[in-house]
Amino acid sequence: MEPVVAVFVVLALVGVPALVLWRVLSGRRELGSSPAERATFETLHTASLAAPPLRAGLTESGTLKASRHLRALLGSPALAITDRERLLVYDGAGEHHAADAFAHAGETLDDGRTHVLGPDVISCDRPECPIRYAVVVPLTPDDRVVGTLAAYGGHASAGLVRATQEVARWVDSQLELAELDRSRTLLMEAEVRALRAQISPHFIYNSLTTIGSFVRTDPERARELLLEFADFTRYSFRRHGEFTTLAEELRSIDRYLTLERARFGDQLQVTLRIAPEVLPMAVPFLCLQPLVENAVRHGLESKPGTGRISIVAEDAGAECAISVEDDGIGMNPERLRRILAGDDEERSGAGGVGLANVDERLRQVYGDEYGLVVETAPGAGTKVSVRLPKYRPGVSVR
Repeated sequence: MEPVVAVFVVLALVGVPALVLWRVLSGRRELGSSPAERATFETLHTASLAAPPLRAGLTESGTLKASRHLRALLGSPALAITDRERLLVYDGAGEHHAADAFAHAGETLDDGRTHVLGPDVISCDRPECPIRYAVVVPLTPDDRVVGTLAAYGGHASAGLVRATQEVARWVDSQLELAELDRSRTLLMEAEVRALRAQISPHFIYNSLTTIGSFVRTDPERARELLLEFADFTRYSFRRHGEFTTLAEELRSIDRYLTLERARFGDQLQVTLRIAPEVLPMAVPFLCLQPLVENAVRHGLESKPGTGRISIVAEDAGAECAISVEDDGIGMNPERLRRILAGDDEERSGAGGVGLANVDERLRQVYGDEYGLVVETAPGAGTKVSVRLPKYRPGVSVR
């Protein structure tokens, strides 16, 4: 089987390269029993190498890294990729054609159709140059023409045209995944910004008032609280990274509770039980702090007398089991259901945005089985539990 034919025979499988390659590799000893099987394996392997750079989008650096593998899929002497503004990469023989490659893509960028260019367009006065034809195919993720893929060579057979179109469709799928990744990142950043906006001006005012009250009576205590306040706000408003360690999240929570205990004294009682082995694990930024802030508001501010909060993080094998519990006024379970389901009117109430925001972000990162579990009833307090995997691809502190 010729390389260009092998490409579109197996390309439909490349959308799930990890699973397919695992199956192929797990039976690798059986591979090689026929030329068709060897061609299938080589094609899948080459496609898997091209995929990661394209997941960053249609960029110059990504297409440069992917171009060699894409050219191997096509079996063509040269390949060019453009966006709508410029040539991103020309890879292979006949580099002197690179200067005209963007012009070659002009018609395809305009009408979104495949064009075969012959020697009348791909002119060359070098006898040794293998480039005489080009097959230019549009790149159309989400049905928008965002660029082109061109295969250059000495012929333009029907097989090469079909193979180039199939490879372009596969590139489209990787670009669509890149856009989904980008949208997910932007959504998470927006949700973190919403959480930052939730840091109550009332809390900031009360913290500074409490610190001020110690300035004359206990200057050293005032200094310590001011440093805790500065560290708390610095962490909450930091601008880098979607993830942090559980240890850092708990450290910020401790600063928050230190400030609240300075204000309420013995009326706020806190119990922590943290397993040391779970402290280094990566967790989404601000995934626990809003739960504790919510518990303080319900556990103390809305309840007369003493309020108790318990924070637990336990080792559960491949997961970490975390809970935040208070003995406050609780909540109507039906109202809670509406909050977590996205009722904007209900979310505007105390704690609504924080709970729903954390629940949504956890499900986005880990899947629907890792959302919040909330136990509550009027007058019975609230317990929020979550289980997080200790390791998940893409979840790391950079």
